Amino acid sequence: MSVKVGRKVDNFKTTAVIGQEFKEISLDDYKGKYVVLFFYPMDFTFVCPTEILKFNELYPEFQKRNVEVIAVSTDSKFSHLAWKNTPVVEGGIGDIKYPMIADFTKDIGRQFDVLVEDSGVALRGTFLIDKEQVLQHATINNLDLGRNIHETLRMVDALQYTEEHGEVCPAEWESGQKALDPSKDGLKVYFTSLVN
Repeated sequence: MSVKVGRKVDNFKTTAVIGQEFKEISLDDYKGKYVVLFFYPMDFTFVCPTEILKFNELYPEFQKRNVEVIAVSTDSKFSHLAWKNTPVVEGGIGDIKYPMIADFTKDIGRQFDVLVEDSGVALRGTFLIDKEQVLQHATINNLDLGRNIHETLRMVDALQYTEEHGEVCPAEWESGQKALDPSKDGLKVYFTSLVN
């Protein structure tokens, strides 16, 4: 059964490349943390490294928010490691700080409903899972369309704000901006504050 927003994500267990090592990891390893799980089509491609490197650049910002970033593709662990060991200027990704899952069986891609069965690659799915392992946000891009990593970080901020304050985040809300009480009066107060 595929994952749905608002529902608990079933655990999965698989091999990931962390640093220069192959390690068994599971979603349950991250209970109590937020997880951004992102799928990309293939190693040694073109749009994928731009996303992977941007996630790596912003990784300290995710870590400050108690978020683990995990990359997933249907490539093997050996392919992941080879790509990490290829310099960026030669089409590699270098020393990525977060785990890279080898979904060689394609089970995780099927679980998150991003697998393109006829080609065996994953669409560009981004999934924000909360500390209780409930899926809170999901976006899926087609193969040619790179995602905005800053938007993923903004969604983390919005989720954590709503959990802490009980308010809801309006369109284009960013950290430090006004949110609103989820009521008719709250909406009036919010719109009034925008015109004054």
